[in-house]
Amino acid sequence: MAHAKTSYVCLPCRASYKQPYDSTRQRICPRCAEPLIHAGSAFAVPRRDVAAWRTLSVLLNAGVGFHKSCCGGPGYRPRTLREVRERMAYAGRSGEPIARALVRYDVPLTVPSGVGGTPLPGRAGQGLSP
Repeated sequence: MAHAKTSYVCLPCRASYKQPYDSTRQRICPRCAEPLIHAGSAFAVPRRDVAAWRTLSVLLNAGVGFHKSCCGGPGYRPRTLREVRERMAYAGRSGEPIARALVRYDVPLTVPSGVGGTPLPGRAGQGLSP
C-alpha cells in the first residue's frame, strides 16, 4: 500500500511539493537547494498572492502546520497579515505562546486579569487614548 503524500514548502521559491512523509529524511528544494518545511497534508498553495505567502511564512516559522485532525481539517489559520498582526500582538500582551495565539479563531479584546500584566482595551494595536 502506498503512503499518503503530504506537502513540503520552500518559502524563498514560493513552491510546494507533494511527497510521501518520512520523518527521518530532510527534504531539499530542487530549485534553490534550501531545506523544505513540512506543511502538512491539508495545505493549500496560495499561488501568486505575495501577502498570503508572507502570512504562510509567519505560520510555518512559528511551527503552525496544516495537518488533518480527527475532525477533518487543520482548524482555523489566519489568511491575512492583519489577522497575523492581531494575534501576534495578543500573544505579546497575554504571554500566550505565538503558535497557540496564531490559531485562535477570535482574539479577545482584553487580556484576562492576572495574565501578562495590565489588561489593554481594544483590538491589537488599537489602544484607546485617555
